[in-house]
Amino acid sequence: MHPRSLFRSAALALAVSLTLGTPSALAAEPTTAAAATNAAVQRKAVAQGLYELAFSAKQNAVFVASSGGFGDAAGPSQVLRLNPETLAVEIAIPLERKAFGVVLDDANNRLYVGNTVDTSVTVVDTATNKSVGIVQLMEKKVGKDGKAAYTHDLRELVVDGANNRLYVTGHSGEGSVLFVVDTKSLKVINTIQGLGNAKAPGLALDAKAKRVYTSNLLAEVVTVGTDSGKVEQRFKVSAEQPMNIALDPAGKRLFVTDQGSEMIRKYQASSSGFESKHPGQRVLVLDRTTGKELASIPTDAGPLGILLDAPRKRLYVTNRDGGTVTAYNSDTYKQVATYAVPTHPNSLALDAKKNVLYVTVKNGDSEPKGSEESVARIAL
Repeated sequence: MHPRSLFRSAALALAVSLTLGTPSALAAEPTTAAAATNAAVQRKAVAQGLYELAFSAKQNAVFVASSGGFGDAAGPSQVLRLNPETLAVEIAIPLERKAFGVVLDDANNRLYVGNTVDTSVTVVDTATNKSVGIVQLMEKKVGKDGKAAYTHDLRELVVDGANNRLYVTGHSGEGSVLFVVDTKSLKVINTIQGLGNAKAPGLALDAKAKRVYTSNLLAEVVTVGTDSGKVEQRFKVSAEQPMNIALDPAGKRLFVTDQGSEMIRKYQASSSGFESKHPGQRVLVLDRTTGKELASIPTDAGPLGILLDAPRKRLYVTNRDGGTVTAYNSDTYKQVATYAVPTHPNSLALDAKKNVLYVTVKNGDSEPKGSEESVARIAL
């Protein structure tokens, strides 16, 4: 199979899964922690098509993206403002375009919402609870079939509020890119090439070091300089399906979920010369300056979302196929807790002051079409 065909197919698998070294010898701590901590989980069904979410300390609210789903039973696209204690919907902010990924600039009262299928970003004012603009990242192009379509879709967003910059991955099997947006003018000021000829699902920002880190389905971690606007490093890694990235702000580590999707692996196996060497289902810990593998942490099935609480030395992972959130000591890499949040936990946000974790939970195939999806609140 031609590499382009491979990663178009892998993109389909990725959409299903997201929506989007050697096995570690590290032992998990006793699983009795799971039973003890599950009592701290509360959840509430809030809307169809939930994806990413963010906690605003300034507004004391949880903001969650709701695409509304797809098909005849689809609901409206909106950002929901939730009460952080009860998870009740306080305000529904209507959007013109479907909402998926989010990133919050709390200091400037801005929530940036990725409109994946429209290759655009909607800007929401979190103080007034209104949409205040749309940034079109690229225009449609006419393909060989004579139809106009976007050549890239979106996944992750990161924001550097102090320097008025928003970074968004535009991924495509024919060449993923990084869009750079001026958050004052709401204009695209650069489109950085070279993220790899495969989907690029992971994205993390080190504003102090002026670096953006991305992952791709060619088993690479790619580093972009925010000043140079160029790819400055790329490392081949043992993670065959590197997904989300968490960055250690005080050290040199990157934490990368290696999903281990059997569907993606089957497509990869169709590529000439591909040989799977690791089953995934882990977090890979890397030195972000050299690409050296520091540790491999086993997870439950289908690890996806990842969040590092550096002051408390805790790492949290959503295991989409396992229906759990697992917690680890980020120094020893040992598992310290498991939280059951079936069916498919997706994305994470943290109230750092109160030590409360928020999780979007996707429905499974057995739920009726049009069913609302949930947000879980975990008092840690």
